[in-house]
Formats: sequence, structure tokens, C-alpha cells
Amino acid sequence: MKSDTGNVKAGYFHLGHIEKFFAKADLQDAFQVISNRTFKDLDLEDVFRFIDRTQSRIGQQYLYYLLRCIPPNGKRSGQMEDRVNVFLQNPDMRAFVSTELSKLSEPGAYHVCSLFQGKHIEAPAWLWLIQALSGISVLLILLSFFFPQLWVVLILVFPINMGIHYWNKTNIYQYSSSIPQLVLMNQVARKILANNESQHLTNITASVDSLRRLIPQMSIFRIEAKLQSEIGQLVDYFLELIKAMLLLESVVLFATLKKLDSKREDIATVFKFIGETDAALSVIALRESIPYYCSITPEEDNKTLSVKGIYHPLLFNGVSNDIVLKDKSALLTGSNMSGKTTFIRTVGISAILGQTLNTCFASEFAMPWMQVLSSIRISDDLLEDKSYYMEEVLTLKQLIEESQGKKRTLFSLDEVFKGTNSIERIAMSKSVLSYLADNGNLVFVSTHDRELTGLLSEHYELYHFTEVIQEEEIVFDYKIKPGVLNTTNAIRILELNKFPTQIIDEAMEVSLRLGQNR
Repeated sequence: MKSDTGNVKAGYFHLGHIEKFFAKADLQDAFQVISNRTFKDLDLEDVFRFIDRTQSRIGQQYLYYLLRCIPPNGKRSGQMEDRVNVFLQNPDMRAFVSTELSKLSEPGAYHVCSLFQGKHIEAPAWLWLIQALSGISVLLILLSFFFPQLWVVLILVFPINMGIHYWNKTNIYQYSSSIPQLVLMNQVARKILANNESQHLTNITASVDSLRRLIPQMSIFRIEAKLQSEIGQLVDYFLELIKAMLLLESVVLFATLKKLDSKREDIATVFKFIGETDAALSVIALRESIPYYCSITPEEDNKTLSVKGIYHPLLFNGVSNDIVLKDKSALLTGSNMSGKTTFIRTVGISAILGQTLNTCFASEFAMPWMQVLSSIRISDDLLEDKSYYMEEVLTLKQLIEESQGKKRTLFSLDEVFKGTNSIERIAMSKSVLSYLADNGNLVFVSTHDRELTGLLSEHYELYHFTEVIQEEEIVFDYKIKPGVLNTTNAIRILELNKFPTQIIDEAMEVSLRLGQNR
């Protein structure tokens, strides 16, 4: 991880661990949970890699959760900005907190969330026997100093205890990362709270104090974690012998899990505090590293969207664009590679981040609170025996069902019904796009079918992207323009890539003839 929070992180992102908290979080109150399809369509995994400036693994998990969940009516944005402003007004506190959070950068911290989200190992029905053997072993050791013959009994009991001790090792290993990191998380939270006098953190302080009382009995897990990390070195045999003889690990494990089970709410509270704090610092670092940003301006009008200077966060020195929609959606035409789909993704990305992290990649962004759904990347599924067309039909059906709900929706679509013939494609596209544009929804859709521009003019504003041919090269300006594009470049691209003249001439002739027929 980079020590400079202003830099993008390098190295491998273990998304399976990062999304662990989000996967089991309570999402019932969310306005929208970003679907896997939209997450993929808008390249949000790459966007997450770019915006992630967190210092801790817990903060990284929480930032991912924030990105995937749009809260109801901007509920989160006020709390986020309060934390951001505190750190901006106190640089020393920001530096101190960043240093403390970096202590939770070990991969083991990814598993802390399982202590309050997952189900703990159940104690065996014969736990009483483990406790009895542990007590008997302690008693035999004490009495053997007065009655040496009891060492014989202890030697007979020892193999049984040793078997139970190593049977329990698998259970210990499952918690050898999470519990030590829980202890560390609580210590970090306590230090951060000690430097923060905010009255609203009282409940967090209570949770930290509650967990702090468990630290002594959890120390055995910290020792086990240390031993695990010293593979290849001599293990402290004496310590291991004592633990096996007295069954310390087995007794402490199940006693600790029982108490942790009753402290789930406290663990979740401290986890959320660390996560929110780190996420706020990450947002500050992100904003400081980009050319400019803005917050969403809420619009009461269902179908109003006004954007100025919007840019794609993953394009270095990318071109910015403006667009204003009033009571209509947007139909984009344009040449291949001219930027239609990238612009659609650009709007979708800022619409999501504006509602989740209060940060849009634009100078102005005004729209109503909306869920964001998409259909951009579609492929056939051989394992499920689904053709491209059938996969597209099922995806659009799902979007249509979503459009019938009470939530206003921003749809990001790329060339619907590409998997069928032109006449039916145009007919179906017209009817589906008209339907989606109703009920206060906004649609951003690209198409190569110019016939749709006339059929959809009632519901859609028309825009296009185009190119210029300069010295046998196609040059794009990536600027959105009003109106319909009346030229194409597909055959020209073949020509510039040195396809045989016979192919180019015939393609031009057939294209001209088909155009006249239409």
C-alpha cells in the first residue's frame, strides 16, 4: 500500500476479501444495491481501484460497501461531509488518524467482519469433559508437589489432553487472524476517540470499553498468530506443552466465542466507526488528486438532468462534456469508437458516486435521486445454453420490471437488441425505449440505427459524436453534439486498415444501394 494517500494503490486487489463485509451486510434500508451487472457494465471494479485511498483493510471493505449501496435520499452525504470537514479543519488529526489506521493494513483484518456477521463454531456437546480434564490437570499439577505419586496419573491423562489440544487446532486457526485484528482494531479506535471530543461518539466509546474487557482472555490468539507467522523457526515447545497439558486453548476458545457472540453489536459499532473514518479520509485524498469534483444538486423534477464538465475518472486528460435534459432522455448516435458508450458510462459512474460518496467527476451535476441500472456488456452463456439474443431479452425484461416500480431510474444502455435482424431490432428498440422513458425515468442509450432518431424524437433528445479524417487518420474530439449524425465511418476504417480494394468498393456499392432502398 502506498504511504502517500494521494496516490493510487499499487499491487493486487483481493476483491473476494474486500467484498466480504458487503456480501453479508444488512442492505434492507438501501435505496439501491448496485447489481453485479451494473457494477460490471460501468467498470466499477476499476473505478473502485482508483478511488480507494484507504489506509486499513477495514476501511477498504467499508468503502466498497459504500460504493455498492445508494442510501435513501442522500442520508449518508451529510454524515460523510461532517467527517470530511473535521479532518480538513484539523490536518494534525488527519495525519494522526491515518497513521493509526495503517496499523490495520494486514490481510487478517479482512476477517474481523466475520466475528459479527458469521456464525461461530459451536462448542461440542462434550465441552464439559474438556473443562473437567482441564480442571483435573491443574489440580494434579498442584497436588503432585505434595504427593509425587500423582505424576503417574498426570502422565496417563496427558495423552488424552494432547489429542484434544490438537483436535482443537483447526478451530484455533480459524480465529488466529480475526481475533488478534479485533484486539488491534479496538486499540486503534480507542486512540482515535481519545483525540476526538465529539459528543455523538458516546455509543462508540461504550462499545470500545465493552470489547476492551475481553482483551486479556483473547491474548492467547495473539500468541498463536505470532507462532503461525514464524514458520521455519523453532516453536516455543514449552509453551505449547503447557497449553496442551492444561487444555488452555480449548477452554479459552469456546469461552471467548460465547462472549464474542454476545458482543456482536459492539464489534459492528467499532468496525463501522473505523470504516467510516477511513472512508472519509479516502474521499479527501481522492478529491485532492482529481482535477475537480462536485456534489449532486438534488432536482425535484423527475426528468431533469443538468451536467457540466463531466469526465471519466479513469481517462488521463480525458475530454469533458456538458448535457442538459428536460422531460426527455438522451439518444446517442455516432461513429464507431467516437465515445458514445464511454460517455454513457461516465454519466452512470458520477450518478452512482454522487449518491454514495457525494463526489461527482464534474463541475456541476444536478439530478433527482435515482437508482442506476444498465445493459451494456452482454454475452452468450454456453453453460446455461443461452444465446446472445436470449441473454439480452432476459436483461431487458429485468430492466422493464424495475421501471415499473416507485423508484425513479437512470438507465444506461448500449445498442439494444444487437442480436437480431435490423427491421425487428428497430421495431423492438423503439417500443422498449419508449416504455423505459416513462414513469419519470431517464435513459441514456446509444444506437447505430438512425431510423430510431425519427421514431423516438417524442421521448428523446438527439445527440451524436463524430470524427474528422486528417492525413489518412481518423481523429476523434470526443465532444457530444446536439442532433443526428448523418455520416458513418465503418467502411472508411476498413480502407484505412488496408483491406483489399475489391472489398471496399463492393461494400460502398452495397451500402449505397441499401441506403436508397431504406
